[in-house]
Amino acid sequence: MMSDIRNTFIDSIGNTPLIKLKAASEVTGCNIYGKAEFMNPGGSVKDRAALALLKDAQKKKLISKGGIVVEGTAGNTGIGLGLIGNSLGYKTIIVMNDNQTQEKKDTIRNLGAELRLVPAKPYKDENNFVKIASRLADELRPTNNNGVVWANQFDNIANAKGHYDGTGKEIWDQTDGKVDGFICSSGTGGTISGVSNALKEKNKDIKIYLSDPKGSALYNYIKNGELKSEGGSITEGIGSSRITKNFENAKIDGAFSINDYEALPILYDLIENEGLSLGTSYVTKQLHFFFLFE
Repeated sequence: MMSDIRNTFIDSIGNTPLIKLKAASEVTGCNIYGKAEFMNPGGSVKDRAALALLKDAQKKKLISKGGIVVEGTAGNTGIGLGLIGNSLGYKTIIVMNDNQTQEKKDTIRNLGAELRLVPAKPYKDENNFVKIASRLADELRPTNNNGVVWANQFDNIANAKGHYDGTGKEIWDQTDGKVDGFICSSGTGGTISGVSNALKEKNKDIKIYLSDPKGSALYNYIKNGELKSEGGSITEGIGSSRITKNFENAKIDGAFSINDYEALPILYDLIENEGLSLGTSYVTKQLHFFFLFE
């Protein structure tokens, strides 16, 4: 007899388990766990953001069955929006930089979403993928009576609220409130903002740290109050050159600047010794790290 039945596709998002990371725990003498966000149906934490953004649009009566969802994304949020959109009867249009990995492009197309590839431009450029998505939604809105929504994952704080209500409270409950620290990286800022606020509301002494790749300006912002980037990274969809509406509400105690030379050996170790194949954006999209001191 099956004891864990979900009534809808959406019910399968969230409530992901914790996995103890053997090597990290042994080296540090702490219990270090990852929250297995790759077990969401779209394969990453971005399913949570996608669901929160669409729930917010529904609550505001901005969209109904037959409507269109438009978003600019590095890929994972687009996958989540496409899958959830399918389950709710929405068409999804994804605007993505053309230099992203082929597997994400293929996945978005394969699930039936429309993919529009654009040249990579910095946020200050009017042809940045986020700004193109916003303009596209405005252009399409008069043509659809069921609503056209720009999800706006970077500055729509429904993103962070989804993690406040879900991810953060799950971590607290799963650890019986014994968590001492949480660390992840930031793209939109939704995860670290929502989780940090949820955990610190329960215990103000829980430490929240940002893991920031080279090429992102957030490390210097946390450490020195200045948006300044140094170096570069092969990671996709992680880091930022600006403070988003989601990130500005995060409660962060400190930050680490991570280069690819440090990150890649850990990724390969996780694959070879722990069975966790997580990709280059592993820290925030597929596995959250937090730790207990015992």
